[in-house]
Amino acid sequence: MHQPLTPQRERYLLLTLAGIQFSHVLDFMIMMPLGPILIAAFGISTHEFGLLVASYSFSAALSGLLAATFVDRFERKRLLLVMFVLFGLATLACGLAPGYATLLVARSLAGAFGGVLGALVQTIVGDVIPFARRARASGVVSAAFSLSSVAGVPLSLWLAEYFQWRAPFVFIAVLVALFILIGARTLPELRRHISAEKHKHPFAAMFAVLSDPNHLRALLFSALLIFSGFTVIPYITIYAVGNVGIAQQDIPYIYLFGGAATLITARRIGRLADLRGKAGIYRLVATAALLPLLVVTHIGAAPLWLWLICTTAFFVLVSGRMVPAMAIIASAAQPKLRGTFMSLNATTQSLAMGLAATLSGFIITQDASGGIADYDMVGYVAMAANALAIWFVARIRMHGQQNVVPDVALK
Repeated sequence: MHQPLTPQRERYLLLTLAGIQFSHVLDFMIMMPLGPILIAAFGISTHEFGLLVASYSFSAALSGLLAATFVDRFERKRLLLVMFVLFGLATLACGLAPGYATLLVARSLAGAFGGVLGALVQTIVGDVIPFARRARASGVVSAAFSLSSVAGVPLSLWLAEYFQWRAPFVFIAVLVALFILIGARTLPELRRHISAEKHKHPFAAMFAVLSDPNHLRALLFSALLIFSGFTVIPYITIYAVGNVGIAQQDIPYIYLFGGAATLITARRIGRLADLRGKAGIYRLVATAALLPLLVVTHIGAAPLWLWLICTTAFFVLVSGRMVPAMAIIASAAQPKLRGTFMSLNATTQSLAMGLAATLSGFIITQDASGGIADYDMVGYVAMAANALAIWFVARIRMHGQQNVVPDVALK
């Protein structure tokens, strides 16, 4: 174990990691609402735009697999900052891309480095934060998703509207430069995971991870988590406009209310998970999430206020599951292999995300008026995957749960 951080340095660390997470989560999220603008700017089809979105996820999956061969060979801080610099350059390249083909390449590069970043952020949380406070720490880092919804997406859309579609990517690149400077000062050096013994081949760590049945169970649990959310999430906006009757200009309210609510609830769920048990609180939140999964995919025409209640509950509970779940997943890894494990976890989640969206696309159909048919079937698939994850979590063993540390930080 590394030397424990003071409560103040721990807060600075988590806020810096949340900033890094915010940057690459916003880069991923902004593509969907920019769709109409990019389609008009490049004269591309919806299929070609879909490739822009999918290129990020599949590139992130591949990079996570490659990163698993080397991530535990390097000091964490240096590797994180190098990946963040490369991610910033790839995002800037998105903003400077002269055409569709170059934008597609730039998006693939951003996904490659962004996928490794997400794994490294969770790895550092697992390395630095004691088990007793790990779910709370995951809640702080997970707030990046909420901030992206509340502030990042609306601001980026405003920049795209008043300037052009390139502006959001330049804005994200500026954020990256800022957090690189902050990270250089606040992130601790972490090298205790580096073994003095030389590996025989680059896949040794990956094979070590995959030979552990507990690791495999945690990866399957992670896939079920992502699959149960991303069968539904990509089509919420289309369903809201085509079936529920929500006006296009009211769509930002979904992100505003949902993101604001999760800013409050994510950290509280994390605190509760540390106090009452991570698996138990996960089961409670995930079971509650079955209701919004059902309602959001079955509701018909409804007023805006009722739809916002449904989608806000969806944001709070479906994303809220991830707070204790990520603490469980990070704690399932053997400490010396955590970086490799979290890289493979990033690959697993990216593949599950792509598979979920693809499967839903085969299930649903869109009529001439823009309405979606069979979205209710997507809801049933999501609920089934969620139920499997609830059952499966008890099979995961967490390292460090006997080492309870006094609750001195993050208050």
